[in-house]
Amino acid sequence: MSRNPNNLRRTFRKSAPKNNRPARPERAADTAPETPSTPFEMGEPVTDFVSLDLSPQLLRAIQDEGYETPSLIQAQAIPPALAGRDVLGCAQTGTGKTAAFALPVLDKLIKEGVANDRCHHIPRALVLCPTRELAGQITASFATYGRHARLRHTAIYGGVSQFHQEKALRRGVNILVATPGRLIDLLDQGVVDLSEVETFILDEADRMLDMGFIAPIRRIASEIHEDRQTLLFSATMPREIKSLADSLLKDPVRVTVTPVASAAPKIEQSVYMVGRQEKQALLHHLIDEHSIEKTLVFTRTKHGADKVANRLNRAGIAADAIHGNKSQNQRQRALDGFRAGKCRVLVATDVAARGLDIDAVSHVFNFDLPNEPEAYVHRIGRTGRAGATGLAIAFCDKDERSLLRQIERLTGTKIAATTELPELPVLPKPERQVESKPRTPRGGQQGNHGASTPRPPKRRSGGGGNDRGGSGYGAGGGQGGAKPRSRKTRSSSYGSRRA
Repeated sequence: MSRNPNNLRRTFRKSAPKNNRPARPERAADTAPETPSTPFEMGEPVTDFVSLDLSPQLLRAIQDEGYETPSLIQAQAIPPALAGRDVLGCAQTGTGKTAAFALPVLDKLIKEGVANDRCHHIPRALVLCPTRELAGQITASFATYGRHARLRHTAIYGGVSQFHQEKALRRGVNILVATPGRLIDLLDQGVVDLSEVETFILDEADRMLDMGFIAPIRRIASEIHEDRQTLLFSATMPREIKSLADSLLKDPVRVTVTPVASAAPKIEQSVYMVGRQEKQALLHHLIDEHSIEKTLVFTRTKHGADKVANRLNRAGIAADAIHGNKSQNQRQRALDGFRAGKCRVLVATDVAARGLDIDAVSHVFNFDLPNEPEAYVHRIGRTGRAGATGLAIAFCDKDERSLLRQIERLTGTKIAATTELPELPVLPKPERQVESKPRTPRGGQQGNHGASTPRPPKRRSGGGGNDRGGSGYGAGGGQGGAKPRSRKTRSSSYGSRRA
């Protein structure tokens, strides 16, 4: 019997029961006393990547990227992660936390010789993240830092066919980056096996909480052996995240780099008090006046994102939009075009507010203020990344002033407000496509003259004609169709109206 080449699902080798598995070397978290958090002795201060005692392959890749000094989150999170401790990290996006967990994972797999074990096809490290874009970015980071390590990695997420993802899993991966929804689907189908995962990482855990992924996370964690290392990173630390961390982490080392809900210090913030109808014209004016080449514009709704992008394009400003209604290929093409400079403006909903690392974004516009003040911090964090400066400009109408006060209360910063608007350009009104409907005369009959189309007569049983004319109507229909029926033979509905 020939095998179907399209059937890529495979039956994975079932590992031994968890209770019968050979014991792995004890970690510090396993032997530590039951206290909320055991202090970790950092030893010598971390001043460069060489002092972290990373593998030569990783140091070579870091040198290729031009990195010399670890960021604050990297200096505090990498040493305990290398020592096998669980880590609970609170840090904003743009602080370098992807490398804070990617480098320890790669270093561990390199030193264990996983790259040389070509018979091992089951993931040894799993990274969960909330969005497809973030999954692709994390995978790219693993490819960058592990370019000299010969380790296999792939990303699985929804919105696209799972064919190529199954194919990659069949070839074998060492590091798996996934969104919870697609991973649950593949687990239910028996396509992926997590029994050999040794390192479990949750990135942007609070965002996954907002998206309702807590139950899937617990389900996925139950598929992984309890004797694992868990790293959890979150930009904020609400009560639900603390509860999740208590259930998943064992005696974690707590790392807090950036205070909760604080914006990067090199981002200059301002707000324009402007009416809703004037926001689009003000956006055009500021983009042209400052000759902005790369900017992000955030809207509250998907329809609003499309509307803003379309009006920018009609004004000659190249723009594109990404949101949840776009397919993954459309979103990826928009991001690639924005990175390559093909469009100056990327209009987005909060789907792009986290995790996207796009270089040289000089401005971020909050066309609509977000309903959640925490989202404002994540939005403006798309600029001023890696120590660069940036400008964050918000538009606030009279209905959004309460949202502005919530943002200022959360960040503890009074945002400079501008009430006098510059002279704004006159924009053409958006085009409206109105479909004209044919006029139906009283009585329900179509006239023989005018713009309306005559109603085609009904087909009789046994006839071989065509009700559109050309071959007659009924059994003996002549050229050009049948004659209309008399009023007596019309349907009751027509007759009742004519009576």
